[in-house]
This record gives sequence, structure tokens and C-alpha cells, in this order.
Amino acid sequence: MGSIGARTSSGSGALVDSGYAWRRLLVSLLLATIGGIGLWSSVVVLPTIQAEFGVSRGSASLPYTLTLVGFAFGGIVMGRLADRFGIMVPLMIGAVMLGLGYALAAVTQDYWQFLAVQALLIGMVGSSATFGPLVADVSHWFLRRRGIAVAIIASGNYLAGTIWPPLLQYGIDTMGWRQCYGIIAVACVVTMVPLALMLRLKPDVSRDSRPVSARPAHYLPAPKPVLQTLLVLAGIACCVAMSMPQVHMVAYCGDLGYGSAHGAQLLSVMLGLGVVSRLASGLIADRIGGVGTMLLGSTLQCLALLLYVPFDGLMSLYIVSALFGLSQGGIVPSYALIVRDYFPAREAGTRVSVVLMATVVGMALGGWVSGFIYDITGSYQMAFMNGIAWNLINMMIGAWLLFTRMSLSPRPA
Repeated sequence: MGSIGARTSSGSGALVDSGYAWRRLLVSLLLATIGGIGLWSSVVVLPTIQAEFGVSRGSASLPYTLTLVGFAFGGIVMGRLADRFGIMVPLMIGAVMLGLGYALAAVTQDYWQFLAVQALLIGMVGSSATFGPLVADVSHWFLRRRGIAVAIIASGNYLAGTIWPPLLQYGIDTMGWRQCYGIIAVACVVTMVPLALMLRLKPDVSRDSRPVSARPAHYLPAPKPVLQTLLVLAGIACCVAMSMPQVHMVAYCGDLGYGSAHGAQLLSVMLGLGVVSRLASGLIADRIGGVGTMLLGSTLQCLALLLYVPFDGLMSLYIVSALFGLSQGGIVPSYALIVRDYFPAREAGTRVSVVLMATVVGMALGGWVSGFIYDITGSYQMAFMNGIAWNLINMMIGAWLLFTRMSLSPRPA
């Protein structure tokens, strides 16, 4: 028997847009939500780690930064594994490594040990399989509703950011971060391994499921290497901007005197509404395409970042954080749709992972730079301005992609 009701891999092409595809999407979403804890635990534990190991704010931001650097490179490797062996293999590896990583992190005694575990086990070979490779895999199983399907699975890391921070903060406050990490280790293995086994069936990538008008055989806005590079730059730029509120909100609220608990709640509100934004963007993308959705989300994110500069009251922060969450959720999933528009299905796992992992590099870079700017200036105001500048780069690339898409007529290869 196949997985979740499918009998054979030879007929997987007929399962596109089927009930099986939607059931598979649900399992993938659960895996993305559970595995996404690797992205957020170091954010919540940032003030605790700073106090325990006696490091600066910039140094305390390094666990998150290195986790995401590992996550980025690991995602590319996991994407290649998924292209070759199917998504189950990288997911199984990720589940086991997450368990091992959190177990080892719970007993580390030196700061460098904590950094190494976060970067290598939790980031590189743990959570990385639950983002880019999963998004690429889901894109194979949908054609008519690919936009909303990709948006749903890309919401997994936002669901993780909504669910995990309050739970982690409660665990840290009641039992300490080390025991909390030990519980996470067990939870990841016992939930993710059975779910990964349900995704044994491999997709049929022998046929090209892109819209005919978008196939590279007819037109490209630039040569393939140039287009891939521009998408990587766009991913880095948008997420350097995105990282400032997401990575430093807990610490920011502590500095303002509101406490870490309010910071965790703000992060949860921001990412919870980010899920709403991602789902809405999926519906929008099915109508206007990935490029238009990217540019729309980037513009709204820039406007929300501008509002953080003058408003730092507690109620204002809740309102602005809600607006930020509603504005930026659709940017990252749009890159997967753009890649699937222009590149062959057989390359999806690698190419989608490369672009989505570039967004992770942007989050890592932005998280560290924001902490560095804070150490220099003593506040987060210039860090917000830095994010706005990067956001403008993303908007320019999006505008160029939209212009070329509208102006170029199909031409022979």
C-alpha cells in the first residue's frame, strides 16, 4: 500500500489536485509547524541565553543567526535529496537530528557548544527539511490551486511562530530553558517520524506542469543564472527587513519596560496574522501570479516597518505588529511560485530551496545586524531604518520582474 491512501507511485501524476493531494498537504503542514520550532526557540530564549552566558545583545543574537545560516545551506542539500529520493528521506533525517540537537543543547556548558548545536543539528540538518523542500514537494501535487497550496504549506513556519513562543516562554519561566529543550527533543521525534512516513509517495516530475505562457521555452525576463541570482537577492533583501521585528521583538519589549511576556505575545500576534496574510496571498497569487503578489506584499511590509519608527507604546506596538503580520506573509511563498513559473519541475526541489533558503540567510543577516546596530546605538531605531533600506531593494527587483513580465511577448527559445 502507498501512503495516505495512494496505491502506487506510477500513477502519482493523476493525483495532482486530488483529495490525496490535499491530505498530503495537511500532513506536510503539520510537519512544517512542528519542525519550525528550530527557527523560533532561539528567539524566545535570547534574553535568557544573554544572562546565563554573560554575552552582549549582538552575541546573544548569534544563535538565531547561525541557526538560520545552517538552515539555509542545509535546505539546499535537503532539496537535492528530495529531488532524488523523495521528501520522506530528508524529513526523517530532520526529525532525528532535531531530537538530538535539542537534547544536546539542553546539556551544553559553554556558549560555543550551544552555538554549534544550534547551527549544525537544529538548523542545518534538523529544521531545514521542513521549509524549502516541503514547499517544493507540495508544488508538485497542485496545478489549478498551486498558489493557495504553496501559501498553506509556507504558513507552517508562521504557525510555528504563533504556537511555540508562548509555550516556550511559559516553559522557560516555570521549569527553565534546559528542561524545556529536553521536552522539545522528545516531542520532535515522536511526532515527526510517523508523519514523515506518510509521505512515501514520490511525485511525477516527468511532465511540465507550468502554464504554457510561463515556460522558459517561450520567454524569460533574463538568462536563467541571472534570474536565479536576482531571486536570491530579492529573498535576502525582503527578509533582512522582515527580521527586525520578528527576531528582536521580545528583547525590544524588555528594553521598553513591557517585559518578555508581552514580547512573546506580540511575536505570536504578528506571526498568527502572518498566517492569515499567507493564506490570503495564496488566493491572490492564483489570480495575479507570484510576481504581483511579491511586489504587493513587499510594499505593504515597507509601510508597516515605517510605522515602527514613531510608535513604541504598548498598544501601538500591538497594532503595528498586527499590521506588519498582515502585510508581509505572502512575500516568501511568492518566490516558490515564481520559480515554478520559469524553471522545470525536475529542478524544483533544488531551485525553490535555493531561493527560500536565501530568505533564511536574509533573516539570519538581519537578526545579527539589528543586534549589532543596537550595541552601537543603544536603541533599535536605526535597525528599523536599516530594514526599510533593504526592503526598497526587494521592491525594485519585484517592480522589474513585473515590468518585464508585462512587456515581454513570448519569443522562440
